[in-house]
Amino acid sequence: MQACLLPPRHPALCHPLTANRQLGDCLIANVALSQLICTELIRAGFQLVTQAECCERTLRVPIDNWIEVGALLLLGRTAGAATLFDSEMNILAWKGDEDPAKCPERLVTDANCFTVRYPWDLLRMNEEVLAMMDESSQQGEVSPLATISGHVRIGKDSKILPGTVIEGPVIIGPNCHIGPNAYIRGATSIGANCYVGNGAEVKNSILYNNTYISRQCYVGDSIIGTHVTLGAGTCTENHRHDGRHHVSMIQGKPVNTGRVKLGTIIGDGVKTGVNTSIEACVKIGIARTTKAGSYVGKDLL
Repeated sequence: MQACLLPPRHPALCHPLTANRQLGDCLIANVALSQLICTELIRAGFQLVTQAECCERTLRVPIDNWIEVGALLLLGRTAGAATLFDSEMNILAWKGDEDPAKCPERLVTDANCFTVRYPWDLLRMNEEVLAMMDESSQQGEVSPLATISGHVRIGKDSKILPGTVIEGPVIIGPNCHIGPNAYIRGATSIGANCYVGNGAEVKNSILYNNTYISRQCYVGDSIIGTHVTLGAGTCTENHRHDGRHHVSMIQGKPVNTGRVKLGTIIGDGVKTGVNTSIEACVKIGIARTTKAGSYVGKDLL
């Protein structure tokens, strides 16, 4: 079967992560989104083709959809033109025509599929991918006084210092410095050349390459861009006092994230002063800065 990856439909909604990169270049488990999806399709036996090479049998898959392979195979076995929807009737993929609206047959799957429309959807995808990790590897230097449990992958030349606790699933890229006494847990991916300092905690988050998390920081349920520096004591809030879902402002409109816990989305090159506090669900645009002791209670874009 053939498959063709199509461009994302609403990349601007993932700002600030897509302010200076394509959505397909956003990292999931330390791999670019486009590369991840291509690899999964090839493993499932699909031949990838360009849009110019598409035929009536080609499955057209927007790159901003996370689709279980079984659901795609169901679409592929359909004889005629058809569109695949998730349980909320979002279009996932289609075949038989360039326009999914012109495909007469509709298939609805209850499989775990969803559209990556907003930045927190990338966090969800990272959680899904890391949950499938079934093996560990240690190519770096791990102190005998560190504690590692679950599935954890540590890249080449990375150093895990004494007192550090890592609870998988966690991926740490090459040439990272973690600790001492750091705490890394729960579906976290840390890119290459990152620093997580003494007493810092990173939970259920994505850290892009070349990012510096200073001592005594807390990063929870967040996405941190590349070349970011969080000053000592910078903390992200990730939980509402009333326990309700977080609401984020997207292009001037409130959007229910569907998440009980959501920290911050930080663009590339951001630098925070020491003891900066960031309210839950806040987005900070590329190259923004904060002063020491700042409280960030709304988006800085």
